[in-house]
Amino acid sequence: MVDFSDIISNENVVFRAYVFWSTVLIVKTLAMSFLTGRQRFKNKVFANPEDAAGKKLKVKFDDPDVERVRRAHRNDLENIFPFVLVAFFYVLTNPEPALAINLFRAAGIARIVHTLVYAVWVVPQPARGIAWVVCLGSTLYMAFKSIVFFI
Repeated sequence: MVDFSDIISNENVVFRAYVFWSTVLIVKTLAMSFLTGRQRFKNKVFANPEDAAGKKLKVKFDDPDVERVRRAHRNDLENIFPFVLVAFFYVLTNPEPALAINLFRAAGIARIVHTLVYAVWVVPQPARGIAWVVCLGSTLYMAFKSIVFFI
């Protein structure tokens, strides 16, 4: 039986990097709500009549700027949650620190870049695609290593 108390420890640099990057990405995901709100106020469009009432604002469900941010937020929800969960399983495999830390770092930076080139400053493809693939590749690698370890 493996004793995970040394792995899930503040002394373990891999666990510390995992906690750091997972927290950064969770905060980034939460911040997407504010970015959506910013776009709604900037464009004066709201999805609910009570939000627009008395302000002579539009109720609109298809504003392209708002929808772009919402798609980026949904993409975060589809990719960051699996990363956080799979990366935790990977930490339990007691991986080589330099590789693990760089996988977390690559995934974290890629997700931040993805948001910047998709929802903040629109950059043509393949920028968004590359950022998406870097995080997905890191997550799939960690998933594969975790599956093999725990077979």
